[in-house]
Amino acid sequence: MTVHFIGAGPGAPDLITLRGRDLIARCPVCLYAGSLVPSALLDYCPSGAKIRDTAPMTLDEIVAEMAAAHAAGLDVARLHSGDLSIWSALGEQSRRLRALAVPYDVTPGVPAFAASAAALGLELTLPQVAQSLVLTRTSGRASAMPPTETLAAFAATRATLAIHLSIHALERVVAELTPHYGPDCPVALVFRASWPDQRILRGTLAGIVAALAQAPMERSALILVGEALAAEDFRDSALYDPDYRRRYRGLA
Repeated sequence: MTVHFIGAGPGAPDLITLRGRDLIARCPVCLYAGSLVPSALLDYCPSGAKIRDTAPMTLDEIVAEMAAAHAAGLDVARLHSGDLSIWSALGEQSRRLRALAVPYDVTPGVPAFAASAAALGLELTLPQVAQSLVLTRTSGRASAMPPTETLAAFAATRATLAIHLSIHALERVVAELTPHYGPDCPVALVFRASWPDQRILRGTLAGIVAALAQAPMERSALILVGEALAAEDFRDSALYDPDYRRRYRGLA
């Protein structure tokens, strides 16, 4: 018996991996985060599967379901939105499972920042503009940020920022970033990337708060900030330059 933690992707049902889909199809128990995982993925569950929405459940209740499945020898598909490597609650669940000697594995999924970049048609790292992407968030009721992980500290690098779970604090985000990026720095807000009701709002640090006031978005919107969002005068990648010597072109 194994608990299969599966990244369900950002929203569109066809953005789940083949491995994730196949695991769902063979697990007689499915626990899914119903507030963010599309119900269409449940169509892959086998006939007669036990399906439970974990949105209203506590950690103890979720782990109890996994332990009961373990005792019965039943595999579990545990679906989380996006990818499990960030903000997924994988850490506390897997810690409990290790303590109970319940085996588990992890199948990655398409993260929200990747779906948002795809919706914008953008690469978030461009030569001589930005070569780093910072995934971060602001402090919230559920989890405070470590004191060393401030927006100002990340902004000092002028890397591209993908700021999660912070649309409610947009004014504070803008205030902290503007001294480092400048008021004309491009910003994009992407609401429910890849879902049917996906919305995109583009602007600059100087104007994005007013723009959001005219077209409000809820907490699941992602904030992207950085020059890479609008740069056009960057140089081409050296990787495809005819003078760049690399083994795949038969050059020494």
